[in-house]
Amino acid sequence: MSTTEALLPASGSGGGERLSIDDALALHAGEFGRWQLWHFLLVTAAWALEAMHTMVMIFADREPAMWCPAGDGRCGDRCAGAAAGWEWEHGSGSSTVAEWGLVCGERYKVGLVQAVFFAGCMIGAGVFGHLSDSFMGRKGTLHVVCFLNAIFGLLTALSPNYWVYMALRLLTGFSAGSVCLCAFVLATEPIGPSYRGVTGMSTCYFFSGGIAALAGIAAMCQSSWRLLYVVTSMPSLVFALAVMPFVSESPRWYLVRRRTDDAVRILRNIASSNGRSIPDGVTLKLDDEDDLNKKVEESSSTILDVFRSRATRGRLVLSVIISFLCSAVYFGLSLNVVNLKLNLYISVVANCLAEMPGFLLTTVLLQRFGRKPLAIGSMILSGIFCTSASLIAGVGALRVVRMACGMVGIFGMAATYSLLVVYTAELFPTAVRTAAMGCTAQASQMGAILAPLVVVLGEQVPFAVFGVFGIIGGLLVICLPETMNKPLYDTMFGLEKGERAPTSEEEVISGNSEI
Repeated sequence: MSTTEALLPASGSGGGERLSIDDALALHAGEFGRWQLWHFLLVTAAWALEAMHTMVMIFADREPAMWCPAGDGRCGDRCAGAAAGWEWEHGSGSSTVAEWGLVCGERYKVGLVQAVFFAGCMIGAGVFGHLSDSFMGRKGTLHVVCFLNAIFGLLTALSPNYWVYMALRLLTGFSAGSVCLCAFVLATEPIGPSYRGVTGMSTCYFFSGGIAALAGIAAMCQSSWRLLYVVTSMPSLVFALAVMPFVSESPRWYLVRRRTDDAVRILRNIASSNGRSIPDGVTLKLDDEDDLNKKVEESSSTILDVFRSRATRGRLVLSVIISFLCSAVYFGLSLNVVNLKLNLYISVVANCLAEMPGFLLTTVLLQRFGRKPLAIGSMILSGIFCTSASLIAGVGALRVVRMACGMVGIFGMAATYSLLVVYTAELFPTAVRTAAMGCTAQASQMGAILAPLVVVLGEQVPFAVFGVFGIIGGLLVICLPETMNKPLYDTMFGLEKGERAPTSEEEVISGNSEI
């Protein structure tokens, strides 16, 4: 059987209309209807789950207030804790710091756990990103990582000592690091190109919402960090067992795996739910199928294929560097909010609310100005205001001005962070999309590891570093191509062929010159 014949549905209809998935969605099934909305909400809920598994450390590893029941000045060295007569607010089980005495000379262990968690995220993003593009698929991979998150989170609540706790946080990071990645790809691939950017941007609201919900849960579990891990892990178990069975696999993944019957079945389900229909004569094709001189690629590609192609090699390197810089600034500025010494729970919620205008503004402007100009503008905006903050002394009224500059920096980088998820997904074809995004996710985790190390350098130096990072990142975005209103390619060759094709402007110029 020829490759082309293998792409036809079993019912085959010779001479029928052959369309790419983007064209089938736009012409027949609907680019964004009831089916896509329901599917998007179900899948993207996983972002809130990852937010809980990631940010739970803020509350579980916090340092509660200490007090001396015998009266001020009558207790010994605070570093000695209970041995010197001190007691922890809400009891010794209120946090890992209180239970295991992670203060003074042991305080570095809190930072070590955070670094280990993000290291696990970095490893897991690469591993599960590859599995999502290969035999496990988007749905299968998301199902597995959510289940593992729940198991590792529940086991963490049983940690007998610090070292077991750190090992389980490493494993949780390994599974949690790819949740948002797999959920984003699975949620947006069945959506048509006209709506993909806007809906993709909306995923970040779920992450911020998850952090806000976590703050509420943590406020009710202040006396037990173990109970906090149980409560925040159960939603992942419910999601894996009760939600994932109702989620559909990506039709694009089915198509690149040569399972065209399944891809057509999903598209017909989409059309039916959206009140549309796909004519019987319509069949699907890959975007490299029309080139008769090119053998169709293998059904699964690897990250090595990204480096072999001139069209994607530079994109990947730039995306990795930009993601690293963006993550370092985003997490670094978020940690600086904690240094305001306000109520921890209120501060975290306020930080989430500060990010949302950035998401909203970028979503509104995305289809008008495109991905590239917005990414350049938001990163440079953040960089300029962070640099300005580094030049302002933190005394008197100037402290308020510096804080305002920092908040604008958070606003700009939050917008960039959400935008890069959409932009990166559109830069790479389906065959390697999750693997490429896994690399950028790994770079983001490295930036997250670096962020707290920069924050401890003082009051002004972190702002200066984040300012330089933001400006450099914005300048690097200039080297990336625009992806607005371009097709979401299926294969490496399809992307290379599409990038070589002349634009409509070039065709007009060429036609005029021939005349």
